[in-house]
Amino acid sequence: MQKRILFLGGSKFQIPPIKYAKEQGHYVITCDYLPDNPGHKYADEYYNVSTTDREDVLALAEKLKVDGIVAYASDPAAPTQAYVANLMGLPSNPYESVEILSRKDYFRAFLEENGFLVPRSESFESIGKAFAWFDELDKPVIVKPVDSSGSKGVSKVYTEEELLHAFTYALEFSRAKKVVIEEFFVRDGYQVAGDGFVVEGKLVFRCWANEHFDKNCNPFVPIGESFPSVMTEYTLQQAQSETQRLLDLLHMKQGALNFDFHYNTNGDFSFLELGPRNGGNLIPEVIKYATGVDLVKYTVDSALGLDCSDLHMKEVDGFYSSYMLHAIEDGIVKEIWYSDEIKNNIVEENIFIKPGDEVKKFDGSNHTLGTMIMKFNSQEEMLEKMDNMEKYLKVIIK
Repeated sequence: MQKRILFLGGSKFQIPPIKYAKEQGHYVITCDYLPDNPGHKYADEYYNVSTTDREDVLALAEKLKVDGIVAYASDPAAPTQAYVANLMGLPSNPYESVEILSRKDYFRAFLEENGFLVPRSESFESIGKAFAWFDELDKPVIVKPVDSSGSKGVSKVYTEEELLHAFTYALEFSRAKKVVIEEFFVRDGYQVAGDGFVVEGKLVFRCWANEHFDKNCNPFVPIGESFPSVMTEYTLQQAQSETQRLLDLLHMKQGALNFDFHYNTNGDFSFLELGPRNGGNLIPEVIKYATGVDLVKYTVDSALGLDCSDLHMKEVDGFYSSYMLHAIEDGIVKEIWYSDEIKNNIVEENIFIKPGDEVKKFDGSNHTLGTMIMKFNSQEEMLEKMDNMEKYLKVIIK
């Protein structure tokens, strides 16, 4: 019997699971408030319903009698998926747990209450009380919306004058109109990203990467992830055990996880975020190249209650990365320049722009101008090129 599956969102980054579901013969329904999103053309039906409107999505899912719901690579849609699935008795995780993971203020408080290594953090709706908290903290601090995605609205702040601007900026990207101010965590080595998957409450697969940023542009919006991570065995084991402890505390049962964490100079692990969904920046696609594990398949299958017990840990074989093409300033595109040294590294490429297009400086994932998957011959080559990509590949502005 044909399964009916509802996808919350149809952006270009959400196409892979939609296509997989169609290939499996499922009846695919998509919804969001953007009818021109490219994913909708692959669906059997599309509905103009916001993925953050839980009651409207619930009404739609009940009316269509869906068998499963997927919020792929979407922070805002993850709580909606859990809310609707819980009420309909469909496969998911506890709504309260997904809410904790999806809100930076809830997550920080939960980590502190349960003895995880976490920087001092408070959330505020107005700037007045924030100044008093700012005075208590060592500088710099990090200011960010409690509920934005794609690294939007994040600032590093040293002075009260900067705090006022950063607070207002963060509020622009917060649906809850609330801002987190926290100590700056002095990390050692790369920030770590990647995806994992939970089956029957256990983290059965994880693939961690080095996160890269453009030093000429924005220090908080990743331009790509390189696999495998170079973190030590000591930190890796902490990351595994602390993630499992968190999953147990939150009674997480199934599905994809997106990691962002770092570690201090002692190698001790600290969560930045643990998203209850697949990662963006082509992370699942690169993981498939690097390990052969298809997290897109398991995400769709799990949402339909299909057996995922064959999923098990596989280490990275080779050196792979994703790369988000971007501009370091506003302007009109003159050309995309490739050096001879980078051309042979590119195994997949999808460019969204052409000469003459107007583009914005890369201050959030919404300003990604194209995507690439790359393969390298060594760890040294991979890290050197990813850390200095402006020498090999760039968008030239008139």
